[in-house]
Amino acid sequence: MWYIIMQGRKKASREEILGRCLATFVKAGTIDLSLDQLADSVGTSKRMLVHYFGSRENIEEGAMTILEGRLRAQFAPESFPPHISPEAAVAALWEQTTTPKAKGVLLLVMDLSRRAWNGSARAKAFYAEQQRLWVQLLMKFLPDQPKVEEVLQLFQGAVLAYLITGDPEPGRRSLARMFSSGRTTDGYPNSRANRPRSSIRPVRGTPAR
Repeated sequence: MWYIIMQGRKKASREEILGRCLATFVKAGTIDLSLDQLADSVGTSKRMLVHYFGSRENIEEGAMTILEGRLRAQFAPESFPPHISPEAAVAALWEQTTTPKAKGVLLLVMDLSRRAWNGSARAKAFYAEQQRLWVQLLMKFLPDQPKVEEVLQLFQGAVLAYLITGDPEPGRRSLARMFSSGRTTDGYPNSRANRPRSSIRPVRGTPAR
């Protein structure tokens, strides 16, 4: 009985430390931290990290797995109202993505993307999974694969510009223009570009045209 209790405590402690490691990666905006840096931030010793995880690579793997699960839950299609227009869904995604508290996660995801570009198999798998999740989500509101890919390319470019400048407004305007031009919404009657002009309500705080 004592052994079982201690094993349960050890597992819980390991998971807690792994969660703290992920929080450290997010705060730093990069996964390229040494064991000494992780130990100092997590509040343990380098020796204990090696004891629990064996290597720095195992810590990275565990942290990426946790991050994948959190992002999967955050961007699950069922977490959005079922009948909103494509542009409303993308606008909501942009708001979620560019909140100040999300910046560390964005930087970490970009850092993992850099690793993928440099040939890391695990980072490539992470990147592919994120692409799959985004396509799955957008297809719920815009069931047209080429148009979804177009929106995703613009969205990701806007995110990169936001990370460089810190200003989310240009990206928000670019995404709005894409939808208002009708490039992505032809054939979707709930879209803003396809509604009669008189039926379009102004955004709160913006005068009606």
